[in-house]
Amino acid sequence: MRKLIAYFLSFLTIICCFTIFCIFLTEKTDLLGLKDYQVTASFSQEKGSTVMHWQRYPYPCLYQVETYYKTTGLVEGEPEFTRVSSEFTVQDSYTVPPTAIPAYYKITAYGIFGKVSGREMLIPNANYQEPIRPVPIFKYTADNPASLKPYLVWHSVPDGVLYELELLSGPPDEENTARLSAKNHLSATRQVFTNGLQIDLTPYQNQPQLFWRVRAMNLRKEPIGVFSTAEPICLDAGKPAPNKPLLNNFDRMPNFSQPIYPVFTWIPMLGATRYEVELLTSPPAVENDTSPTKDRAWAKVVDSSFSCYDEYARYYAGKYYWRVRGLDASGNTVGTYSDTDSFTVEAHLSRPELAAFGDSITHGGGAVSFSPANLEYSYTTYIGMPCINLGRSGDTSTTTLARFDRDVLPIMPKNLLIMTGSNSLRSNAYSADRVISDLAQIGEKCRQNDIRPIFLTLPPINPANIMLAFQTPTDPNWYAKMKAINAFIRQQPYYIDLEPYFYDASKTILAPEWANDGLHADIKGKMLIGEIIGMHKDLFVH
Repeated sequence: MRKLIAYFLSFLTIICCFTIFCIFLTEKTDLLGLKDYQVTASFSQEKGSTVMHWQRYPYPCLYQVETYYKTTGLVEGEPEFTRVSSEFTVQDSYTVPPTAIPAYYKITAYGIFGKVSGREMLIPNANYQEPIRPVPIFKYTADNPASLKPYLVWHSVPDGVLYELELLSGPPDEENTARLSAKNHLSATRQVFTNGLQIDLTPYQNQPQLFWRVRAMNLRKEPIGVFSTAEPICLDAGKPAPNKPLLNNFDRMPNFSQPIYPVFTWIPMLGATRYEVELLTSPPAVENDTSPTKDRAWAKVVDSSFSCYDEYARYYAGKYYWRVRGLDASGNTVGTYSDTDSFTVEAHLSRPELAAFGDSITHGGGAVSFSPANLEYSYTTYIGMPCINLGRSGDTSTTTLARFDRDVLPIMPKNLLIMTGSNSLRSNAYSADRVISDLAQIGEKCRQNDIRPIFLTLPPINPANIMLAFQTPTDPNWYAKMKAINAFIRQQPYYIDLEPYFYDASKTILAPEWANDGLHADIKGKMLIGEIIGMHKDLFVH
């Protein structure tokens, strides 16, 4: 009996070895021609997420899906693409990380003995196809009809200041166009400043067909790309309408984290004239109720229809919860509170490597309508290493200095990126000498606390676009002030020179293509700042 077992085990070992050898031979000699197999992918929207699908290799494989962003190509020595994430799956589909800028994916197939694919190509995210157009997130079909007051939501268009939404009684004259339709046009509005709205479709409930589409526009109300593909809306008059603000967390950059001064965003709801955000240190006792939480940590009422800036730094470690309610003119709750969202402030057990300190250019936001919660408009997103964002919108150089002890010392970063003074350039109440004095004091405070100060020169500004966006004049002496301030910065032991990259052809103002509003660089500009910093990591102390 023992001999039979021994013979069986020996035979089994031989079979296993032969099988492994066959697998090894198949993979290493590419008997199946896997290296010539070309992966193609398609995309779908599923419950607010983007899912990529591909055809399986004709061989059992483990798939590595890598996500890449394209760099600006303006910084010497940088690659054309930078990898931001990598995951493995055995499925032939993958929920891609949320993104707010064009992303590219590479699918690599692995067998038991290593890589078996040989023709990996970068696959662009279909939400950012050319010509650029919004892609609807919510679809209202016969199986999932809309109420008479539904939320229409789409993926945001990079640098889109506002949107024009068109309702139609049938398909448009032409798809993929920037023109309103002459045929089947019902109505249109340009009063949409975020990637969604709640709309009253009651006047159209008896329409045999109803379609909608949307296009992005810049500050001058010129089209960015084309209208989205017209989307049908099936209505159900008996379906309850949404009665709470919809949190706008659809297009977040991977590994989203709030800046130290958080900003909260949502999709506006019908009937609300103002909004109140409340911040909690524990979840509310009741979801979607109508009354404020008694022990809430902070609350603020805003006239803005889709964002709220926290005026306090949230640098204490822990989990925070927030929600928002709409208010009418009398201060009564419209509908109920939104769902509750949360964010976590990580504990800094040792001194972090890097933090960024400054005004709204550091805090983030751009294209007029995007806030610092939109991390694609933060240069810290593109540095290539973790960086704590200590920026605060509205700061002058003086107010940045005033909060150094309160906001920087609790963090105690080893290196501090410092860029402040752009708001001081705009105001004739601030001289270059005052900004220089403020910067010198910030630098001295850093040295006293064993923090390396790394100054960033101020980019130029564009007074005409600032007036167009904010209806505020700019100090006519801003250019001379900037030159004096940047000359001081270039005398510091550690600095990074941003100024030369951002001029227009005349070398006198910020090029319009860098910033819609003439002050805050938009996505490509923030990406460029981050890439320039990333190429100067030799300045950092470790």
